[in-house]
Amino acid sequence: MAPKRILVERAGPSRNRQPKGAIASTYDALTSPENASIVRSIAIFGASVAFLASSWGEFLLPPQ
Repeated sequence: MAPKRILVERAGPSRNRQPKGAIASTYDALTSPENASIVRSIAIFGASVAFLASSWGEFLLPPQ
């Protein structure tokens, strides 16, 4: 009877990788395609709040 083969996984580059830091994982999360709509919405909201809080927001007020 032939001996049984035992499969041994080779230590590839994915096994020896260090865990990502906080900045790298945050950047990957922000730039992933599945989060693009959420990141875009938050950016537009932040820009609109900054516009309304500045003196440029007074242009939207009706004249008195």
